[in-house]
Amino acid sequence: MQFFNTLSRQSEEFVPMEAGKVSLYTCGPTVHDFAHIGNFRTYVFEDLLRRYLKYRGYQVTQVMNLTDVEDKIIKKSIAAGLNFKEFTKPYIEAFFEDLGRLNIEPAEHYPKATEYVDGMVEMIRDLLQKGIAYRSEDGSIYYNITKFPDYGELAHICVDELVSGARVAQDEYEKDSACDFALWKAWDEADGHVYWDQYEDLGKGRPGWHIECSAMSRAILGDSFDIHCGGVDNIFPHHQNEIAQSEAYSGKKFVNYWLHSEHLQVESHKMSKSLGNFITLRDLLSAEGNPSGRAYDPMVIRFSLLSVPYGSRLNFKYEGLQQDEKGMERIVALLRRAAETEGEDPVSDLIEKTRADFVKHMDNNLLITEALAVLFNFVTEVNKRMDAGPIDGRKVVEFWNEIDQVLGLKLKDKLQTGPLDADIEKLIEERQAARKAKNFARSDEIRNLLLAQGIVLEDTPQGVRWKRSSP
Repeated sequence: MQFFNTLSRQSEEFVPMEAGKVSLYTCGPTVHDFAHIGNFRTYVFEDLLRRYLKYRGYQVTQVMNLTDVEDKIIKKSIAAGLNFKEFTKPYIEAFFEDLGRLNIEPAEHYPKATEYVDGMVEMIRDLLQKGIAYRSEDGSIYYNITKFPDYGELAHICVDELVSGARVAQDEYEKDSACDFALWKAWDEADGHVYWDQYEDLGKGRPGWHIECSAMSRAILGDSFDIHCGGVDNIFPHHQNEIAQSEAYSGKKFVNYWLHSEHLQVESHKMSKSLGNFITLRDLLSAEGNPSGRAYDPMVIRFSLLSVPYGSRLNFKYEGLQQDEKGMERIVALLRRAAETEGEDPVSDLIEKTRADFVKHMDNNLLITEALAVLFNFVTEVNKRMDAGPIDGRKVVEFWNEIDQVLGLKLKDKLQTGPLDADIEKLIEERQAARKAKNFARSDEIRNLLLAQGIVLEDTPQGVRWKRSSP
């Protein structure tokens, strides 16, 4: 199994630190808003990685952090007149709801930054003692990047010509701006109610963003671990700063393999609120939430997000979603046909070849596009085999259930059939009445309730259509 390592800029054979086990850290959300589909492109890739590692026999320990204190959270919570913990709570809850909708497996650990401040302080004190960190005029504590000879190696940034002593206090700052970064930020009025004052030697203040992930990963996975994932926008400065402060503290290599997912674009444009193309998962689940006027099955969304290799840009298009929907329908149609077919032909030759080719492509840096092509070829060939005579359809269904451990599309659930019961029919009627009355809040509420019961609604000019999907 090989992965493209951002640190070396080449594919490397994956060798875990401990045989049969993988330690995995994935940067989670900063909970000041609903996560958008660009975020979920990364989370779905990380879930695919996790699932495939398990499929190949590894025991995975995954940590996904929740950043619940940083610049934007402070600013927005103050504007909302809320304690920052009260402000972040609904976004944390929404995040886990969205993970469930996309069938993203739970990580073993979800640490919140605010729960690990003691560990951050321990690291900061050590870096001060070593002379790698220093105090500024306002009492803040900064990391001196000139004290770390390999600074810039992950991002491949040359820092030879940096201005000595240049500092940046912001958690997120301009790309390629190699500056000393904040480990501890002295309190000022803009921070309002957000501060820690029990660490007398550091002074009243709060941790910087970058030290948070270093402390959380160290507390759970140790000084060194196997894989660190995130979006390409995290490479610099965040992940580069993690390396600098973690290795300066421990004296050990921080991470062996760095895997980064590329950006997601929307209809060939950068996603941004200013362009009006900022899309959350919830927008796609609501017919009123997106320009297509359709509510989409969350498994179709998942399929679309995972269908392009993580190292390539994904151009999200509504037309593409509809094509992915048809692709999944091809698979489900095969499974339904196979489930009703009884014969002596076990199609073992097709299954064995498909499995081997699937593994070959996935072992090569998770080349999911090639792997999916293999699976769709399997669909074609099995249909041909069934046209020629009866096969052992159970073997086909069993194989797809095996593969779906990796894909996570809940294909087995899509084989469920049966009439709508009276309660569901009543809810559909109530939703139609709510839409007619322009009560879209109640309409969306009912749609979500039906979705939780495995019923996907599609509003068309000919009226509402429904189909069974994943619960």
